[in-house]
Amino acid sequence: MNVIGIVGLGTMGLGIAQVFAAAGYKVLATDAVDAARATAATRLRTALEPRVAKGALSQDALEAILSNLHIVPSPQDLSPAALIIEAILETLPAKQALFTGLEACIPPQTILATNTSSLSVAAIAQGLKHPERVLGLHFFNPAPAMKLVELVAHAGTNAAALTLASTLTQTAGKTVITCPDRPGFIVNRCARPFYGEALALLEEGRSPSDIDASMLAADYKIGPLSLIDLIGADINLAASQGLQAALNHPRYHVFDALKAQVAAGHLGRKSGQGFLFPAQPGPPPPDAAAIVLRIEATLANEAAWLLAEGGVSAEGIDQALKLGLNLPRGPFEIAALHGSEKIAATLAELDSKAPAHLKSRYLQPA
Repeated sequence: MNVIGIVGLGTMGLGIAQVFAAAGYKVLATDAVDAARATAATRLRTALEPRVAKGALSQDALEAILSNLHIVPSPQDLSPAALIIEAILETLPAKQALFTGLEACIPPQTILATNTSSLSVAAIAQGLKHPERVLGLHFFNPAPAMKLVELVAHAGTNAAALTLASTLTQTAGKTVITCPDRPGFIVNRCARPFYGEALALLEEGRSPSDIDASMLAADYKIGPLSLIDLIGADINLAASQGLQAALNHPRYHVFDALKAQVAAGHLGRKSGQGFLFPAQPGPPPPDAAAIVLRIEATLANEAAWLLAEGGVSAEGIDQALKLGLNLPRGPFEIAALHGSEKIAATLAELDSKAPAHLKSRYLQPA
């Protein structure tokens, strides 16, 4: 129970390895790329040294973390692990092939967890001899800093596997929230209106500064367009397109403004130019409260649709959005703050004015 396996030593995989190593687990980690394995320990030391310099981590603690990380040549060397987490290429064939190969060399009770943010856990488990031990453990980037982990069960996941995976992850200091195996899980799905309604406002002629400044004035730590700039417009576009393809509804409409940003190469901080970056939002506009209400009403509505589908609680959704998206309040707290009548009226007004391609975007669940 004290051994964790990690496959994939990119930013996310190494971050997950750090989480468990810092909690005292023995971590066996590997990567298909020789250079990733060869540099993993050095990269982890480089990531931790600034914390030592600031006094946030002792040198002894740094050395203890590194001593718990063991780089091994291949996935076949992970057989001692109670839990193996993959953080490899985000494609279904790659993840299926990895788990198929692991089944040939690990005990049948070893839990196989995918860190996928967009793929079906059931699809990843399909064709395995023991699909019941497959589940999702979706960490958020950067894994050492972000408290939330979404625990995803497909229809056949064994309850004991879920319990053990949750216990191991919570012991490593994370808040684990169970969610259904549906596109976007909780956070990536319920986050769509935060970005999407901002993009709708942008296409209607509002400035990025007005939109983000309005949200900052309402206690949000970052505005939606600045958050796209931080994450990367290309990453946001891929997530939006994935949900639209999976759910095919105007609530997940992929806005032209986002496509144009990616086409122009204005990806945000990593390219040097975004919707706002390198600028900062200015003062909030006179109608800031109306902008906030519009975005918050659509956040509350998406959460209501997810809740109506079952498999998740209102409290879980609120906690997930606050931890995973750093919102000051969850969607159901938003609904309570404004009142259901005000939310409904706002959505009805938006629906009445919506262009043809967005019709039904603002409809509420029955």
